[in-house]
Amino acid sequence: MGPPRVFFGFDNSYQRLPSRFYARLAPVPVADPHLLLFNAALAEELGLAPSELEPWAHQLFAGNLLPADAEPIALAYAGHQFGHFVPQLGDGRAILLGEVIDRQGKRRDIQLKGSGKTPFSRQGDGRAWLGPVLREYLVSESMHALGIPTTRSLAAVTTGESVIREERFPGALLTRVAASHVRIGTFQYFACRGDYAGVRTLADYVIERHFSALEPQGDPYLALLQAVAERQAMLVARWMQVGFVHGVMNTDNMAIAGETIDYGPCAFMDSYHPATLFSSIDQWGRYAFANQPQIAAWNLARLAETLLPIMALDDKVALERSKAVVEGFFERFSHHWLAGMRQKLGLASAAPEDAGLVQELLAAMQNGAADYTLTFRRLAAAAVEPGADEAVRSLFSDPAAYDGWAMRWRARLRQERLDDKTRLASMQRVNPACIPRNYWVEKVLDAALQGGDMEPFQALLGVLSHPWHEDADGSRYAAPPPPFQEKYQTFCGT
Repeated sequence: MGPPRVFFGFDNSYQRLPSRFYARLAPVPVADPHLLLFNAALAEELGLAPSELEPWAHQLFAGNLLPADAEPIALAYAGHQFGHFVPQLGDGRAILLGEVIDRQGKRRDIQLKGSGKTPFSRQGDGRAWLGPVLREYLVSESMHALGIPTTRSLAAVTTGESVIREERFPGALLTRVAASHVRIGTFQYFACRGDYAGVRTLADYVIERHFSALEPQGDPYLALLQAVAERQAMLVARWMQVGFVHGVMNTDNMAIAGETIDYGPCAFMDSYHPATLFSSIDQWGRYAFANQPQIAAWNLARLAETLLPIMALDDKVALERSKAVVEGFFERFSHHWLAGMRQKLGLASAAPEDAGLVQELLAAMQNGAADYTLTFRRLAAAAVEPGADEAVRSLFSDPAAYDGWAMRWRARLRQERLDDKTRLASMQRVNPACIPRNYWVEKVLDAALQGGDMEPFQALLGVLSHPWHEDADGSRYAAPPPPFQEKYQTFCGT
């Protein structure tokens, strides 16, 4: 008996756009697929039945067995990569199977990454190897648990084939779930060809799919730019609040829907420093931690350039208003960032001195090489019990710098009438105990890659799924890295 006809309940809106938006093709089958990870909770959320999928999951998530209602396509897009424009990128190793309407009524893409060559592959083989697949699964699910908008990971499958990079690696596929895969670079793809009918079609599609509640205010495309700016400002602020460094904020890696997408050279800070950078390919620090708001604004300007020709406003007015949106990004970002930082410090109201209080702490952390995550987590206990200061002080090479700041912080806390229990709980809800510490990520990946042992990976994933939990404070995964492991570099998995 052959495999069954499996239906995902797809309702594929992107495939109904003009054919120049994508290439129709099926994934390239793999030799010997084995299911390594399956996110049953996410499958339920998507309206899929895990018990019905699991017998065939290794085939479905390898691309060897297609859902009967799939319409597989590779999406076209362009992009600025490290500031240099590339007019044709596109899904060079990914296939969008289709879209489902999840249990909350939201439309979600289901995409295979590592599914073989497409017309956009250029010189690539279209495949992925196991290390980056496991990294994206782990970090994206951790970001979701942290409450940060992100693509999700539904499954990881090994292929039984090798992938050649600097050496030979085991092949794998990741099944990625996203609000959509439309990027700033998607708009650039049509704009750079002078195809403004395509830009308009894409903009109308994005408004209907992601921003249906927009108030046009005279021009729907200016309103779209404003809405994207708001989502990007919120997203980058959330990254900064947990010490996340995306690492490759090219315009083709910035999703219009405002989700974190593409977990290549990403990592989390240990000791705080605004110039923190992990990517081996970012030689000039373009995408360093502190540069992320500026890069988001730069990317937004590139989106504005694509939308200007289709705005109904007078050209001069359209330019002025679009420029105001881009320049206003920093105010939007600062608003969201400061609001989140107040929460991290246990402040329930706003005061004029708050920005200075936050900056003073960050400067002391930078000078004292204090661990970013643990400093804020331990401040929760210190906020309600001054005797807990020692646990925070121990993180600073110069504890006296913390002492001076703590006096001003406590004076600020006393301005608010908030009981200790409420303050502690609120701070623990925004200051995680555990993040994907780089040295632990490498340990669990090494165990999986070198010995085929997935238990360390599963254990870390389990802890990261509950990053706020009090039990996580005492977890070995919460500890800062040993000094000799502080230097860390990430590499692009393509």
